[in-house]
Amino acid sequence: MSDGEQVRVDLHVKVLNERVIENARRAGIDVLVYAPHFTRLPEIRERANAYSTDDVTVVPAREVFTGSWNDRKHVLGMGLEEPVPDFITLEGAMAELERQGAAVLAPHPEYLTVSLTEEDLRRFQNGIDAVEIFNPKHLPAHNRRASDLADSLDIAPFASSYAHLPSTVGVAHVAFEQAIESEDDLVSALRADAPRRVVYADGFRRWRTTAAELAHLAYENTWKKVDRLYLSGTEPTHPNHVFYDGRFEDVSVY
Repeated sequence: MSDGEQVRVDLHVKVLNERVIENARRAGIDVLVYAPHFTRLPEIRERANAYSTDDVTVVPAREVFTGSWNDRKHVLGMGLEEPVPDFITLEGAMAELERQGAAVLAPHPEYLTVSLTEEDLRRFQNGIDAVEIFNPKHLPAHNRRASDLADSLDIAPFASSYAHLPSTVGVAHVAFEQAIESEDDLVSALRADAPRRVVYADGFRRWRTTAAELAHLAYENTWKKVDRLYLSGTEPTHPNHVFYDGRFEDVSVY
C-alpha cells in the first residue's frame, strides 16, 4: 500500500472458491472475510489460507448463530484463536468473543428474525466494534434503519457483500485508509475504529444482486432449513458436540 491508496475489504462472504477470488480481484477487493454458517473455525481457517493469493487476502471469521432456531441472532467475530459454537446464548457468545479479544461486528441489524435488535445493540454497545449499514439482502428501508442505529449509538459503520453467491462478491466493501495485510491488521483496524469509507453498488447491479440473494435466502429457509432441522443430525458447531469438550454446556440453548 502506497501513500494515498485505500485497502478495500469485503467484510463478510459465505462462499469461497476460485470464482469468488477472481470476482474479488476484478472488483479491486484486497481482503475478503470468510465466515460460513455452521462450520468450525479450524476448517474456516484452513480454507481461508488455501484460497489467499498475492492479490486477495482471505481472513477467517465466525458468524456465531446465537439463540434457538426461533430466536436467533447473528454476531460476527474475527481474530478468534479458539472455536466458538452456535446455539449458545447471546450473553455467552459476547462474553467468549470479549475473552478472546475478537473484533465484534453486528451484521444486518434488525433484519427479519436473525439479527441483533436496537435493544441488543444498546446492551452490548461497548463490545460491538461496527454495525452493518449496507447489505445487499436489505431493502433501502432496512439500510436506512441500520445507518440510523449506527449513528445514534455512535458505533462505526461497515458494509459487506454478505455473498452467498459468487456473483455478489465485491458489491459492497469498506475502504480503509491504512495498510491491512493480515488478520491481525484487520482486527486492529476494526477495534480502533480506523478511518474508513463505506462503498456499495447502486442501480441495476444492486437490484439484480438483491433479487438473486433473496431467492437464495428463500431456498435456505425452506428445503435447506428442513434438512438441517430434521435430516442432517447434530450440526458440527453444536455446543454439545464432543469437539467443544463441554466448555459451553452452561450457555447452550439446546
